[in-house]
Amino acid sequence: MQFLLLFSVFVIATCGLIYELVAGALASYLLGDSVTQFSIIIGVYLFSMGIGSFLSKYFEKNILGWFIQIEILVGFVGGISSSILFVLFEQVASFQFILYLLIAITGTLVGLEIPLMLRILKDKIEFKDLVSKVFTFDYIGALLASVIFPLILVPHLGLIRTSFFFGIMNVLVAFVLCIKLEKELHWAKYLKSLSVFVLVFLLAGFVFSNRILSFAESLTYADHVIFSKTSTYQRIVLTRGSRDIRLYLNGNLQFSSADEYRYHEALIHPVMKGLSPAKTILVLGGGDGMAVRELLKYPSINSITLVDLDQEMTKMFTTNNLLLQLNQHALLNPKVKVINEDAFQWLKKSNSTFDRIIIDFPDPSNYALGKLYSTAFYQLVKQNLSDNGRVVVQSTSPLAAPNAYWCVAHTLEAVGFKTTPYHAYVPSFGEWGYVMADFGYQDSAQANYPKGLRFLSPAVMQQMLNFPQDMEERKTDINKLNNQSLVNYFEKEWSRYE
Repeated sequence: MQFLLLFSVFVIATCGLIYELVAGALASYLLGDSVTQFSIIIGVYLFSMGIGSFLSKYFEKNILGWFIQIEILVGFVGGISSSILFVLFEQVASFQFILYLLIAITGTLVGLEIPLMLRILKDKIEFKDLVSKVFTFDYIGALLASVIFPLILVPHLGLIRTSFFFGIMNVLVAFVLCIKLEKELHWAKYLKSLSVFVLVFLLAGFVFSNRILSFAESLTYADHVIFSKTSTYQRIVLTRGSRDIRLYLNGNLQFSSADEYRYHEALIHPVMKGLSPAKTILVLGGGDGMAVRELLKYPSINSITLVDLDQEMTKMFTTNNLLLQLNQHALLNPKVKVINEDAFQWLKKSNSTFDRIIIDFPDPSNYALGKLYSTAFYQLVKQNLSDNGRVVVQSTSPLAAPNAYWCVAHTLEAVGFKTTPYHAYVPSFGEWGYVMADFGYQDSAQANYPKGLRFLSPAVMQQMLNFPQDMEERKTDINKLNNQSLVNYFEKEWSRYE
């Protein structure tokens, strides 16, 4: 019996931390800024556990029965929490209130359980052994949860199914306790019946979790969702409308097939003109292969190395027939080498230099992405660029987020680059910004763009170099790892459009 009760502590700790991690990951997917979201969620969860511990003193009779009821309730609330949050994200104005309320309820219930368990075991185990054993099992459970969540649960089960699975684990523990300790319970039949009912409900949720997610995404996205997957790093969603296919990462639009050519032509072809012919190219990000498609229009290129963190992204754009049509099988070209690794770490280890470096990361909406726009990162880029090479960085909108845009330019200048800011109009995004950077070499030739471009020309490029007053240069801080000024600019400016 002692082992069974101590094992229930292990399950409580594992499940409680999993619910916390699911909420943090889901909030990061939907709201961005993972550091802020995880910090607030951890704070609310721990504070709520304190409230639960305080309230536990008011449970004076039938402690075991109350413990089992709370265990069932934790499983129910934790199990359904991610489904509720996904479904309500686009439906309510106070989404964050609901998020923190669910975290607070879960934390309070978990906070109730440990003190009640200590009281249940106090007559069965000597006090000094009781405290050490309970907290040993508690901390081991927490360690297990923190290890399996990113490595196993998110990539293989997804957030909704993970929540249901651990809700089932909570209720199973309660059901086993009902059976094994039936003689000590006043409400044994009621508790067993309640356990079975909640268990069946959570099992149904687990089985139909994909349908729940599909329903939630049908409410979130205006067009029909044709593909969705939660990778280790992000939520990937493809939609098809009457005129285009759209890719979303963590709810943020990455491209529309109707006008992505504008974005990618503006990203690639200006950086390829002039100087000496580029033979070796490095693409950081750009796992959809669209930038590589544009690069392959230059026969002088000998090799293209693409470094993208998410294997699911590059796999999708090398196997899906619909997407292969969009990128024209670019990532399968023999000149292209695809590496799935963190760009920051990869550049640290790289001994190669490249004639052109294309930086096509998602916008700096959180600190994990913000580091890829920092002076530390651009120093690594500089070390991997040939003497007469050139870099281009997609740099968010100079109209919607002018401080964020110019922060990118000034950060590049801070590490010794000479910059050429420019912008292009992409209907799906609006006015979009780029920054070219090199060591100050002058163009040795006029623009010689490949034939067949649909948007870019020398005349258009001249227009793209001009910034009207509402996008003109302004003073900003430099984005460093220890301040992440760019993320703060980005969030403040883009929040006006939510």
